[in-house]
Amino acid sequence: MPEGPVRAAVVTVSSSRTAEDDVGGAELARFAESLGAEVAARELVADRLGLIEELLVHLCDSAGCDLVLTTGGTGFAPDDVTPEATLAVAERVAPGIAEAMRLASSEHTKHWMLSRNVAAIRGRTLIVNFPGSPKAIGEAGAAIAEALPHALRLLRGERPH
Repeated sequence: MPEGPVRAAVVTVSSSRTAEDDVGGAELARFAESLGAEVAARELVADRLGLIEELLVHLCDSAGCDLVLTTGGTGFAPDDVTPEATLAVAERVAPGIAEAMRLASSEHTKHWMLSRNVAAIRGRTLIVNFPGSPKAIGEAGAAIAEALPHALRLLRGERPH
């Protein structure tokens, strides 16, 4: 991991989930901790573009998170707008991360190409959209886990090892 503690936020995008039944958020928090990150925030936000954008901006700009991991809202349903919200607040995209996640999913589901997840950078924060399924979170996370610490070091301006 980068020098110093990494602050991560986990955001569940859903209009139907509650904190008690947020299995995807719990799985994503475990993933962040497995990277050595401190989960500084766990948030639940409705599938509304403006609300998601507002929360992402807050977590990146005010809450000081190095990494924001989202779950949910990456499919084809009309209210699946997490990628659009992420891109609306992003300064740069990180397409290889999302591509690696989809490639990993291709081994487990024939509908892998329907995932619209994105990864993007706002300031020095990396935002990564994960699928809503806890199983898919584990599969996609395994594909990018090794690269994330290096990415976070680069965003902090640290020299690569």
